[in-house]
Amino acid sequence: MTDRTLKVGLLGCGTVGGGVVRLLSHNADQLTARIGAKLQIQRVLVRRPDAPRPEECRASWITTDPEAVLADPAIDLVVEVMGGEQPAKGYLERAMLAGKGVVSANKLLLAKHGPALLETAAQQSVDLAFEAAVGGGIPVIRTLREALTGDSVVSVHAILNGTCNYILTRMRSEGASFESILADAQKLGYAEADPSTDVDGHDAAHKLVVLSMLAFGAAVDVSRVHVEGIREVDDVDFRFAERFDFNIKHLAIGRRQGEALELRVHPAMVPTSSVLANINDVLNGVYLQGRALGPCLLVGRGAGELPTAVSVVSDLVDVARARLANVSGWTTRQIQPVPRRLVALDELDTRYYLRFDVADDPGVLGHIASALGSRGVSVEQMVQDGRAVTRDQAVPILIISHRCREGSVRAAINAVAGASFLKRPPRLMRIEDI
Repeated sequence: MTDRTLKVGLLGCGTVGGGVVRLLSHNADQLTARIGAKLQIQRVLVRRPDAPRPEECRASWITTDPEAVLADPAIDLVVEVMGGEQPAKGYLERAMLAGKGVVSANKLLLAKHGPALLETAAQQSVDLAFEAAVGGGIPVIRTLREALTGDSVVSVHAILNGTCNYILTRMRSEGASFESILADAQKLGYAEADPSTDVDGHDAAHKLVVLSMLAFGAAVDVSRVHVEGIREVDDVDFRFAERFDFNIKHLAIGRRQGEALELRVHPAMVPTSSVLANINDVLNGVYLQGRALGPCLLVGRGAGELPTAVSVVSDLVDVARARLANVSGWTTRQIQPVPRRLVALDELDTRYYLRFDVADDPGVLGHIASALGSRGVSVEQMVQDGRAVTRDQAVPILIISHRCREGSVRAAINAVAGASFLKRPPRLMRIEDI
């Protein structure tokens, strides 16, 4: 048994932090054998010292003073699971400047400041590890950083938010409304009291930007990523997705386009034969295409106490090993994201699902078809669903296009948008043939 000990400072002890404490306690002997040294928690920074915590978390560790972690020269490694942009960013910078190895699960922080934090880590020759920031317990960062080092990633299609996936799964299977399933998700703890970050797509966008640093070596301003949530998806869309042999998933998509990148987050129709079409409930899935490897699928729980804590502790093991081997910062220095141009949405070339809710009047189909055709949008399938019983009733017209530019599709929609026969704004959803 080794006598060497590495001391750990934990910033935050909520759901994930509690899981980290449990794993470090329960797996202590196993971790010591794998690292060649003991990991010992020295301090745990919290906001509320009286909040409930795992029994493994000793009262003597608890502090509300960040200096007890950041200014303690005995602490070798810092784990940040507090979330948010500040004060987490300042704490991590101070830890790295003090020569401490850092592990973070903070997707928001890394999406907004990842390149700058990586540069600080490189300058200080310390590690910044962040497996838990994307995909919870799924080892996607490790796969991109290590397993695919010898390849070039062509594209990423990912289900990165369990809340969205849970809601869409139940909407499809039950035909229930978004609002009713969201309420259930909140009761079950799958959605926050304010679910907007999840259901409006921003959580997935943060994770996509973090993935892009590894997959494409890209430094991207997250505010430039096109983001749509799932609030506008309804049972009619699912009914016609099934008719056309599609499922609807909320996807985060990254793809190389020469020197530029496509980065977008939105609901998409995917063929039911696709592997992502069959990843349901709260599971996450990441489908990578390597230039040499081809397809690679990673699936697992993307959130939760222990799945996320597993990734945090795995990073902690890596950072500890590097410190003991006197190669701290070597792995982190390999990540050098640079600014990349993003492809404008109007330049996107794919197929589209369009829904027009219209009055059941003569000439409507012709009007829509003419607007599409005159702008170069070729129709693959067109269906009018039934007939109106009353004059005020809307009848859906569903269209699947051939591949075309999104700018052309939007121009056609705009040409129809003011027509008196429209009962609701037209609906557009992209089709991803993966």
